[in-house]
Amino acid sequence: MKTLLTTLALVATLTMLNGCGGPKAFTKGEYDDPTRVELLDDKFNESDMQQMADTTIKAMAACGYIAKAEKPPIVIVERVQNRTQEHIDTVSMTDMIRTALIKTGKVRFVNKEERGTVDEEMDYQHQGEDEDDHAVKARKVKQSSAKRKGHQTGADYILSGALATNIQEVGDDKFIYYKLTMNLTSMETTTIDCTEEKQVRKKYKKRSIGL
Repeated sequence: MKTLLTTLALVATLTMLNGCGGPKAFTKGEYDDPTRVELLDDKFNESDMQQMADTTIKAMAACGYIAKAEKPPIVIVERVQNRTQEHIDTVSMTDMIRTALIKTGKVRFVNKEERGTVDEEMDYQHQGEDEDDHAVKARKVKQSSAKRKGHQTGADYILSGALATNIQEVGDDKFIYYKLTMNLTSMETTTIDCTEEKQVRKKYKKRSIGL
């Protein structure tokens, strides 16, 4: 009897250890609503990004220099600067703003990131062409399909911005304040023709964690 009890106790102990210390796997998932707000921690989250992007997009699309333009202005977008102490994916924020603005039909964007690739492809398409008399020596690309040089579109504006934060802790309360500022700068005059700010303020309360 004593041996049986000892064996059962050993089995129970091993089961508990495996349950606590062993690897865990996520075996079931479901789609979640990306617009639902859940403040799981005190970090910058998707809801903050969405709020800021929406405000910026509406303001830029409604700006007089954009809304009243005879044709959609050409814009270069710069990555939003992260002036916080958090690791924030400002590339995703920049892409979100650019994508939504393009869909408004009010502006067009120059793909600055792909300029190197465009130049490389242009050189390849015109390889073997003499610059002086355009004589074909060893062309690799069919002349009728080669894209002409000197026809890229120059930008009218630069869209840039910065994300800043301020954190205050008072007793058990923690206040986090984010501010996104976006500017549309004229390439010709360097004036800021459109600007917008979006502020997000969140409050958290400390909780003691016990076993």
